[in-house]
Amino acid sequence: QVQLVESGGGLVQAGDSLRPSCAASGLTFGSYAMAWFRQAPGKEREFVAAINWSGRNTYYADSVKGRFTISRDNAKNTVYLQLNNLKPEDTAVYYCAAGPAPSDYDRTYNYDRTYKYWGQGTQVTVSS
Repeated sequence: QVQLVESGGGLVQAGDSLRPSCAASGLTFGSYAMAWFRQAPGKEREFVAAINWSGRNTYYADSVKGRFTISRDNAKNTVYLQLNNLKPEDTAVYYCAAGPAPSDYDRTYNYDRTYKYWGQGTQVTVSS
């Protein structure tokens, strides 16, 4: 079966960096678009970043542009999220998601319904 396993979260101070990763198995990784979402306590899950199957196209939420970078290594079946200049408001559980990108992916990359498979999440906590 398909598995997405996140790792690399942690407790850091404001201004620090982290690099969560998501290892995928049970699917043809290079054919799937990948994304990261996050959910803070008491809030709805929100889109963070996405990357198309080749890695050529990336997309970001306005709140993380210039600080976060999504990348993928199709040879390792892994997607990464480089988190720089972290802020307390970035504190959340970060989820990895995979989906067979539709033809309108440029307009649907930020919707959680676009993604078929989800990981269990990794906690990122940023102290001030």
